[in-house]
Amino acid sequence: MAEETGRARRRGHADRLRRDHRVQPHHDRHNEERIIMNLSWQKRLAALAVAATLTGCGATTASSPTTTASAQAAATSVSSSAQSVLADNKDSHYKASDLDYEASSVVTVTLSGSSASASGPGVGIDGSTVTITEPGTYKVSGQLTDGRLVVNSTASGETRIILDGADITSSSGPAIDIQAADEVNVILADGSQNTLTDGSGYDTSADGAANAALYSRADLTIAGTGSLSVDGRTNDGIASTDGLVIVSGTIRVQAIDDGIRGKDYVIVEDGTINVTSGGDGIKSDNSQDSTRGYVDIENGTIAVNATAGDGVDVTSDFVQTGASLTITTAGGSSSRPSDSTDAASTKGIKAGAQLVISDGTDTITSSDDAVHSNDTVQIDGGTLKLSTGDDAIHADNALTTNGGTIDVTASYEGLESNAITLNAATINITSSDDGINASDGSGEADDPGAGSASNSTMVITGGAITVDAGGDGLDSNGAMTISGGTIVVNGPTDSGNGALDTGGTLRISGGTLFAAGSSGMAESPDTDSSQAWLQSELTASAGQSVTISTTDGTQIASYTVAKATGNIVFSSSAISAGSSYLVSVNGGSATTVTANQSTGTTMGGAMGAPGPR
Repeated sequence: MAEETGRARRRGHADRLRRDHRVQPHHDRHNEERIIMNLSWQKRLAALAVAATLTGCGATTASSPTTTASAQAAATSVSSSAQSVLADNKDSHYKASDLDYEASSVVTVTLSGSSASASGPGVGIDGSTVTITEPGTYKVSGQLTDGRLVVNSTASGETRIILDGADITSSSGPAIDIQAADEVNVILADGSQNTLTDGSGYDTSADGAANAALYSRADLTIAGTGSLSVDGRTNDGIASTDGLVIVSGTIRVQAIDDGIRGKDYVIVEDGTINVTSGGDGIKSDNSQDSTRGYVDIENGTIAVNATAGDGVDVTSDFVQTGASLTITTAGGSSSRPSDSTDAASTKGIKAGAQLVISDGTDTITSSDDAVHSNDTVQIDGGTLKLSTGDDAIHADNALTTNGGTIDVTASYEGLESNAITLNAATINITSSDDGINASDGSGEADDPGAGSASNSTMVITGGAITVDAGGDGLDSNGAMTISGGTIVVNGPTDSGNGALDTGGTLRISGGTLFAAGSSGMAESPDTDSSQAWLQSELTASAGQSVTISTTDGTQIASYTVAKATGNIVFSSSAISAGSSYLVSVNGGSATTVTANQSTGTTMGGAMGAPGPR
């Protein structure tokens, strides 16, 4: 397990960030702590001890890069980094045997309008209030037009509630109110359709007050093959002040505030989940214990529409090892978020500590950052399709890619972090400002002459990267190093930005780089780079091809530029320092350039402006 001091330090950093966590009144967790191993998960972890494969890419002569990086970097569905993060957190309370029961032991509860009846012990009925008072298995069917199902059991043991065509509506509180229990399993009977609706406008202000249509003060599991529709008309839809595990089922949640909330953790093993929320879609918010407050998405199909909150909001760690996840926040990516500290956070996925995606398909359309961590982000695999009004992927401290595919169709900045390491992945970025920005958020560049310093770094060792940027293409406020990969940058047309921009050194030792942009802020690699490079000022229009050849006419590479271009930088293993090469546009007259010699004005150190957090 990670050292507590490190986790506490990250917590302190997260607490200082503005408007990343809206404070809501939530309730104390159940007093009895249970550490029950999730046996199926433990077996999977033992069988999937893997490490990410970090692989570089060869050169290309096509107008767009081709690569096998994704295949080479592909890992199993649970990467070693995902395993490590999960091992740092509290184990799930759920195990498969929790759902086992004898049919002969089932107590049938029949709901009938404003009354109910039960076939056995463990059930108290007072008008339209049905109270389960001891562990056991209870099958609930029928309709309560204005009532509620309460669980109030102090005995140890599993309480199983089988919903088989149950429709419960309350006018003054939760439809299901789990006030006390060891663990509760809600099982959706095969083929059943079940509905829970709580009251509108009931008081949730008191400490410990229930605030969801399905509310639990105990560890809660939802499973089965039926369906459940939940309407949270006062606050949350489904909420547990302990842990929440969704094993299976078809679940629809509509809520005034948060859709699905597990204070200690939310684990989705499988199922079809659709959430529409006025606050956060899926949330875990225990900030008192560094091993809690996490979300683990393993499989299933999940759709979240958070109209005024985050799609997924996690105080601690977010881990995704599978699933199809579709998230829309605040109507989408048509505008940048407000910079006001009072504005609601409307990010796609937001983590307070570590965020790891090792597999799955995420389609996120968000007004604020699509993927965000107050600490670190690591992408080991999967497919991310991101459209955002701010950053596509943002990590305050470090962002690493080891595999997968990242397609950014719209963003203010594509990737942003203090330390960016791109080891592998297929990355396509469209941004109105910087494409990839290594920045500590201070706005300071590592420019000794200016008397300032930045420890920001950008390291590219592999992958296939394509950038179409309105601002700087690749921008590091500190140093930038490239040792592998295939990189194509279509940078800015305005003279105030460049395809390449560093506040420190820019060294190349491998890979293939083609960077096209304006000439006003053109920057070339350092002359002590171990791999040679070319820089040439030229005039090219969008759609025209730029060809690099040897002086005898042998073509080395050709690229089609996406926009008007005044300067290019090219580096590959085919270039030798001190040798001359020909650069031509659309087959026109060629310009002779010498490797490792800059042409025209070269400038560096422009500062990438951090967006609102």
